Amino acid sequence: MISVLSVITATVVGLMVGVEFAVAFVVNPIVLRLPVGASLEARAHGGRMLGRAMPFWYIGSLILVAALTALAWGTPSAAASLVAAALLAVSIIMSVALLVPINNRSVTWTAEDHPADWREQHQRWDRLHYARVAILVAALVLVLVAVAR
Repeated sequence: MISVLSVITATVVGLMVGVEFAVAFVVNPIVLRLPVGASLEARAHGGRMLGRAMPFWYIGSLILVAALTALAWGTPSAAASLVAAALLAVSIIMSVALLVPINNRSVTWTAEDHPADWREQHQRWDRLHYARVAILVAALVLVLVAVAR
């Protein structure tokens, strides 16, 4: 049972981290350099699409890591998976408190109707997202350490 859970957990968390990494270091830098209208439309579409999927993915990842921690309790793997779960919880809190409010505003912006500081708000979201990605990468490494033991 723990072997199956380990593979599922590592896969789900790894894919989530990969998506967030790609958004941070590939997609958003490209989109930010587009003309205003195209940039706003691309970010709004991405924000709506990922805004629907990521809450389930984040919570699901946390649940899987918590289950892995519970099953591994009393083994050397438990500490790594427990810290990974804590980091995932921090990333969820950070998302809800800091990133979601910016995202919720930006999904409504259009080329004709957007604030003057739209680039600064997107850049603030990006900086916060970089920090979240660092937390997620650390969580993934700990998950991988836990499942490798």
